[in-house]
Amino acid sequence: MGKGSSKCAGCWGWLLAFIVLAAVVLGIVLVIKNKNGGNDGPDAAPVPGPPGELTKSYADALKLAMQFFDIQKSGKLVDNKIPWRGDSALNDGSEEKLDLSKGMYDAGDHMKFMFPLAYTATVLSWSILEYGDQMKAAGQLGSAQNSLKWITDFLINAHPSANVLYIQVGDPKLDHKCWDRPEDMTAKRPLTKVDTSSPGSDVAAETAAAMAAASLVFKSSDSSYSSSLLKHATDLFTFADKHRALYSESIPAVQSFYNSTGYGDELLWAAGWLYHATGDKSYYDYVTGDNGEEFANWGSPTWFSWDNKLAGAQVLLSRVSFFGSKDISNKDVLQKYRSSAEAVMCGLLPKSPTATSSRTDGGLIWISDWNALQHPVGSAFLAVLYSDYMLSSRTPKITCNGRHFSPSDLRNFAKSQADYVLGDNPLKTSFLVGYGDKYSQFVHHRGASIPADATTGCQDGFKWLESEDPNPNIAYGALIGGPFLNETFIDSRNNSMQTEPSTYNSALIVGLLSGLVTTSSVVQSLGQ
Repeated sequence: MGKGSSKCAGCWGWLLAFIVLAAVVLGIVLVIKNKNGGNDGPDAAPVPGPPGELTKSYADALKLAMQFFDIQKSGKLVDNKIPWRGDSALNDGSEEKLDLSKGMYDAGDHMKFMFPLAYTATVLSWSILEYGDQMKAAGQLGSAQNSLKWITDFLINAHPSANVLYIQVGDPKLDHKCWDRPEDMTAKRPLTKVDTSSPGSDVAAETAAAMAAASLVFKSSDSSYSSSLLKHATDLFTFADKHRALYSESIPAVQSFYNSTGYGDELLWAAGWLYHATGDKSYYDYVTGDNGEEFANWGSPTWFSWDNKLAGAQVLLSRVSFFGSKDISNKDVLQKYRSSAEAVMCGLLPKSPTATSSRTDGGLIWISDWNALQHPVGSAFLAVLYSDYMLSSRTPKITCNGRHFSPSDLRNFAKSQADYVLGDNPLKTSFLVGYGDKYSQFVHHRGASIPADATTGCQDGFKWLESEDPNPNIAYGALIGGPFLNETFIDSRNNSMQTEPSTYNSALIVGLLSGLVTTSSVVQSLGQ
């Protein structure tokens, strides 16, 4: 062997010794970090990066779902993309010298109900804040922001002074006596409001939550608009908290449509959003102090919906536990929110010891005959959020009665609900109108059911409701009510229980699809 070979053999010896020493040092560091509670051990969840490759099925579905917001727009339409829609409700609010022409119609009718509409704006804002990068990758971020602003413009105008909020445009009894296009409406459209004489903590706090969340969406692009939203949000929260009452008790007429079962969830939800929007510790103290004790219902999982925001508030406040400052107070109370959020997650996972039995044979979470898809889609949205919070914070698992589950388990659950909606179900039908080869042809929706060139009044339009022909206009992106528990579905315009879409359903499916369309991380602070 020559001299060169002898020198090389010596080098390899030193290199091997160095590798062994480095491995020992790294092992010591990992042991110390794990002893100190670090999440960087060998079982830690991987750190997600920028948006990955798009999943085409979810990207196509997201583009469709976003279109339904355009279908639902009220007012003078700008850059209208829906050929069978036009300007409508231009005089809404004029009796009080307000411009309430914008906003969105609630469902297949022409009512504007603030309680579910504000919830729509809050969920859509949350989706943009967490998944704006993924929406952008799918080419839908601009559409989402424009739809949100169409609603928040309405919210601002509906709040003309600190203690007054207009919470309804139109009379549902009069509205539902007609079957006409929104462009041809002739029924009176009276206004309903909450104020200090007839307060409504639930609807006022939900509107505060929407404005606070939206203020974050527009913070970098339009700071003055963002500041205006935040001022409205803080005023509305003060009104809601100071004058505590259910709006459906103050105004009994609303009980037949969007009756509220409590306001504590909305107060916590709004305070949580205001904390994220302002960084003001008083809002954190609000949710972790006596109000949390009174309203949070810790440890008792609930279903996320337009009426009950507790599960959403728990997930939102878990964010502070995952990413918040180390010097925050009341960490034991904050942990109660996170533990409650994890109880919600454990109830959703099919293999969890505490899994809910409220499911169809095809695996869909199922809670209600009416609008059956609201709860599974809302649950899946929360699950994909929580999964991404775990990934971004390198939290490897949650524990459900001794059994461990990973972020991928939560994401797989969310995908199962989305896939069911999109046609992977025993009926082999899509409940997102326009997606796939088979979907509802008889959506319970006035504008979709009447030809754009038809001349109809309030009453004679009912022939289009009763017609046996498919809708002449396709309500692309509408998420309709969904199946019954036995996974049957009757595609009939008169079957509003199953075939009527809703604007708030659209916000939920947009959020879910945005979270699934590609992999990405969530920002640690919503204020960024």
